[in-house]
Amino acid sequence: MKHISVIFFLLVAQVLDAQSWRTFHYQSGDLLFQDLDCGELCDAIEAVTPGLNGKHFSHLALVYVKRDSAFVIEAIGNDVHVTSISSFLQRQLDDDGNPKIVVGRLKKTYQHLNDAAINFALQQLGKEYDNAFIYNNGKYYCSELIYDAYKAANGGTPFFKLSPMTFKDPKTKRNFPAWETYYKNLQMNIPEGLPGCNPGSIATSEKIDILKSFY
Repeated sequence: MKHISVIFFLLVAQVLDAQSWRTFHYQSGDLLFQDLDCGELCDAIEAVTPGLNGKHFSHLALVYVKRDSAFVIEAIGNDVHVTSISSFLQRQLDDDGNPKIVVGRLKKTYQHLNDAAINFALQQLGKEYDNAFIYNNGKYYCSELIYDAYKAANGGTPFFKLSPMTFKDPKTKRNFPAWETYYKNLQMNIPEGLPGCNPGSIATSEKIDILKSFY
C-alpha cells in the first residue's frame, strides 16, 4: 500500500508540474520556444536544428509584460505583431492539453539587455514576415527578430550566433522535398549555406537558463 501511495503521489506531482503554465510568472525578456506542428516544413526545420532534452522547436517569441499583463512579440503569419500570452499558449497543445512550450530566461548577468531588446522588437511591429528566411533583408522570421533585438540591445555587437543554414535532410544529404516545393513557389533558389539562426540554436545558447517545460 505504501508503494502504491508513493507512485500516486509522483503521478500527481508530474501532472501539477506540467500544468504549471497556468500559474507561471512570466517576466519581460523571457523567451518562449514553441514546438509547432505545421506539417512537413516544421518537421524539416526541427530535423536540422538543435534540440533540447529531446524536444525540438520551430517557433520563438519574446515576452513583453505591460501593466501586469503578459504578451509576446513574435514574427509569424504575415508580420511582426503582439499576441496575448493566453492565445500564444493555446496555439499548440500536446495530447494532455499542455502548451508545447519551453521557457528560457537570460542569465542574470545579461538581463540588463531585456528592456532595450523589447523596445527594438516593438519598433519592428508591422514589418513583413520573412518567408525567404534570408537575414537582413528588411523582413523578419521568428528567431531573426530575437537575434536582431539582442544585437541592438548589445550595442550592435551580436549577442546570439548566426550559423550557415541548411535545408538538406541529414540522412539523405539532399534537399527536403518540402523545401524544394516551398522555394519553387517563391521563385527563389534555396539559400543553402547563408547565415541564419533558429529557435533551437538560441534555446541551447550558454547565455540562457531553461526554466520550465510545459510539456
